[in-house]
Amino acid sequence: MAGALDGLRVVDMTSVVMGPTATQLLGDYGADIIKVEAPGGDTTRQVTPLKHEGMGYSYLTKNRNKRSIVLNLRQPDHRAALERLLQTADIFVYSARPQAMARNGLTPERFAELNPGLISVSLVGYGEGGPYTGRPAYEDLIQGLTSVPFLLTRAGSPQPQYVPLSFNDRGVGIYAVALMMIALHHRGSTGEGQHIEVPMFETMAQLVIGDHAGGMTWIPPIAPPGYLRTLTPERRPYQTKDGYICVIVYTDSQWRAFAKLIGRPGLLEEDERFRTLGTRTTHADAVYALVREQMLTGTTAEWLDKLNAADVPATPLHTLESIFDDPHLRATGFFEEYDHPTEGKLLMTRGPKNWSKTPPTIRRHAPRLGENTVEILTEIGYSEEEARKIAGERDS
Repeated sequence: MAGALDGLRVVDMTSVVMGPTATQLLGDYGADIIKVEAPGGDTTRQVTPLKHEGMGYSYLTKNRNKRSIVLNLRQPDHRAALERLLQTADIFVYSARPQAMARNGLTPERFAELNPGLISVSLVGYGEGGPYTGRPAYEDLIQGLTSVPFLLTRAGSPQPQYVPLSFNDRGVGIYAVALMMIALHHRGSTGEGQHIEVPMFETMAQLVIGDHAGGMTWIPPIAPPGYLRTLTPERRPYQTKDGYICVIVYTDSQWRAFAKLIGRPGLLEEDERFRTLGTRTTHADAVYALVREQMLTGTTAEWLDKLNAADVPATPLHTLESIFDDPHLRATGFFEEYDHPTEGKLLMTRGPKNWSKTPPTIRRHAPRLGENTVEILTEIGYSEEEARKIAGERDS
């Protein structure tokens, strides 16, 4: 079965998390992803645990459905190979800083000369034109700049801390895919390629501000920033008699159902703090403190039965171990076992796969470093001898 993006060629010169997340998504839906690596390879190849050198778990989980070619851009013939490759591509996505690319003559203007229909996508930390332009960016830095550690202190953390998840890298990667699809639609209508800059900071700042602009939405501001309902320390997994439970009582109907469960059916009429979504937001501390207090009166299983029967959203609190045994994920085929030629049987995760025509598929294993160099070079017109020469001189 051909994927939705079958026939689309993407040259991927990214590493770590953001870019590989984007290109793996494209690859899962059929695009031909050519991963261009420096001689040392993507740094995630070294992230432990691993079975074999250069095949760390972090690399394996973000680089299926790709082919690997190694090019040393300090060498003129390797740069020429990249340029020839770009002439055959639909999209070129890279995460090297623009200044470093320009030193090798790789600029948006050069991409347009090589291939007027090419969509080039620069994944950067900070957009062009500001004082941060050109600086390196990492997950922790973007979390700090978008005030996430501060938000956690507002929500009860004893000190600023980072969320232990690369949600900025992954979020910007997925956002970049949406922008690529928009650019492809434009090219389909006009024949024009274009250059897109995707900055981490600005992309994620709009999401944080979108949640927490509060009174800063108006000019001049009418109240401080911050969404009180999500910032209260009372909004957290609640302790039960034997564990923890995640509960969100949000709508009027959910609050009425919850009020009946706790023996206070007239709560919304009797206590003005609970009357509307607006009053519950203003009095979020007290509102969620009530939920916390009630959860202590029963076991997790008892509350899950009661809340689910009343159509009040609730789930268990997973650990990193228990999520792998989640019955819903297992039943929907979220986990897929895959045989890798060198790494053995791997457990892969999949996004939404319920497509009636073009579901995502795993067609290729995450490649070894440079595994496909000769294959790719011969595809774009190099003789086998020329291809092997380039493959053999990559480290010099």
